[in-house]
Amino acid sequence: MKNLWLNFINKQASLYKIFLFVFCTFFVVYMFPKDGQFEFEFQKGKLWQHQTLYAPFDFTIQKSKKELDIEKSKIRQEQPKYYRFNTSVFEKVKLSYIKRFNEVFINENKTEILYAFGIEILNEIYQNGVLSLNFESDIKDLYLIIDTEERFLSFDQLFRLKNLDKYLSKKTNEFGFKKYKNLYYSVFFEIIEPNILIDEKFTNQSIEQALKQVSPNRDFIKEGKIIIAQGEVVSEENYLQLQSLKNEYLSMDTTENQKIIIIIGYSILVSIVFLMLMLFIKNYRINIYENNKELTFIFINVITMIAFLTFTLKFKNNYFYAVPLCILPLTLKTFFDARLGLFTHVLSVLLMGFIVPNGFEFIFIQIIAGIVIIQTNTDLHKRASIFISVTQIVIIYILCYFSFSIAYLGNIESLQFDVVSFFLINGMLTLFVQPLIYVFEKIFGLVSDITLLEFSDTNSRLLKELSEKAPGTFNHSLQVANLAEAAANEIGANSLLARVGSLYHDIGKMLSPSFYSENQKSNVSPHDDLTPEQSAEIIINHVHDGISIAKRNKLPDRVIDFIRTHHGTTFVYYFLKKEIELKGENNVDKQSFVYPGPLPFSKETAILMMADSVEAASKSLRTPNLEKIEEFVNQLVNKQMISGQFQFSNITLMEIESVKKILIKKLVNIYHLRVEYPE
Repeated sequence: MKNLWLNFINKQASLYKIFLFVFCTFFVVYMFPKDGQFEFEFQKGKLWQHQTLYAPFDFTIQKSKKELDIEKSKIRQEQPKYYRFNTSVFEKVKLSYIKRFNEVFINENKTEILYAFGIEILNEIYQNGVLSLNFESDIKDLYLIIDTEERFLSFDQLFRLKNLDKYLSKKTNEFGFKKYKNLYYSVFFEIIEPNILIDEKFTNQSIEQALKQVSPNRDFIKEGKIIIAQGEVVSEENYLQLQSLKNEYLSMDTTENQKIIIIIGYSILVSIVFLMLMLFIKNYRINIYENNKELTFIFINVITMIAFLTFTLKFKNNYFYAVPLCILPLTLKTFFDARLGLFTHVLSVLLMGFIVPNGFEFIFIQIIAGIVIIQTNTDLHKRASIFISVTQIVIIYILCYFSFSIAYLGNIESLQFDVVSFFLINGMLTLFVQPLIYVFEKIFGLVSDITLLEFSDTNSRLLKELSEKAPGTFNHSLQVANLAEAAANEIGANSLLARVGSLYHDIGKMLSPSFYSENQKSNVSPHDDLTPEQSAEIIINHVHDGISIAKRNKLPDRVIDFIRTHHGTTFVYYFLKKEIELKGENNVDKQSFVYPGPLPFSKETAILMMADSVEAASKSLRTPNLEKIEEFVNQLVNKQMISGQFQFSNITLMEIESVKKILIKKLVNIYHLRVEYPE
């Protein structure tokens, strides 16, 4: 029955992995564009690495953005401006003339003749129109709109107020009214108003209409014509032809059959990438592979980053530079390890390369940034380290982009400096990894170094309780934590995790502290009134009790693992030996004296097993010296190795030897071995 249940659980876990794989594959394919992609990558100034390319169909060569900008700028400069003739101004001026004339010519004779002469001058002035004083003098002609009629006039046909004095001198001399010239000037200067004003709305409409007529194309390529030969350098002309062909190809409508084929192609490519990730985790991170929650966390992070990038591409192409993709390797490095973080980042970037412009440039920049973030010190509990790491990747982004740009363009004039601002935004968003990691911890039950640092505080409620109820056990745990931390540093394991696990590994002893020798205050032991089997049961129960206490106090599973595994499946040897002495070896049930396990399954838990047994047993040494300590440590650790306690812990023989050397060194320091001073 038990085997059937285990088979069911294993089958269910395998089915979930298949579901996760299929779901992530189809989710990514769904986000990818369903239109066909141009199959060739090309850059201006680089060799054409593909076969000679012939035009697959007729298409037009599109003008470059620079050409279009120059042409449109020329249209804006040369497009004529339209002016509107205001007919009501003249009627208003005539009424003003009557009043002003009577005021100025009140003492003069020949009033009627002078009045008529003034009216004649006024009619001549307003015959074609009057311009304002500040009219643009460089315009030679203009388009005049009178009601709904458009009339073309030269600049010389229009009257300007600054010419009034000269005009009146000529007219009064011509008709014998020279002595009245100043009077007429006084009248007309006060009343004449411009009646020709620019029509901004109509002018802008005409400019927009002219701009719409600008052709985006400048040449035509017939089917079968050579566009570029293999090995040829992509010149400006070649680049425009290739870009035009690419745009034409992308603008073509995709049939349903073509879309299905495209989806099948993407599905195969994406599934290969996710399969590589799944196999990597299975072969090199078996603990993660067997934990569906952690496996889900990794895959969800990958598709979230791809979704975020796809979303930004819908706005402006350069926006994707602001997507903080380095959050992915940084998060995985925090919760798991650097190798998994980098491998996952590289595979994710390869997937993103399908949908971003300049795929090779994007992949190169992002992989380099990922390598930098993996190699730098990103201890999140140290505030400065994350800022330094983010600063480094921003610098790498800018340097790589700058290098690509000058390598492709051959100059710095065409650099898009606004991209630098996107890299700065990228860095600022990457700083949000700290609150994001806190959210992940709560949702997925993972543990980061920040959380471990909080649990390492010996003033925490649980450790203070341990120090009060079982002071000997507490001191033992501190010593083991120091040993384990040093050993973990020596072999490159997670020293903070090893320390925290060591601090809590014996908390189960709080329930019955007097049954453990380190807490006994006299030579009288409660075990004296018990059988060896009963004593062994109590000793073994501190593992179960520790797990219960840890769960009640909401310790992370990664810390609880140290409580489960710190004795592995070893014997409670002292009481087993007493039982054998009482009953004989053949009459003893040895399974009653075995810890339930499981075996250590990481380097950190293996280190704890070695450090715990060595520290506890070292108390029995009489007059310890270097030779005794070396022999004693080697004997204990070798016994654990022979019994197979480290077979699942992914620790090598060389690393075990390094751990033993550190334990010996630390024990020598603990016992202060030195020469005796004379009395």
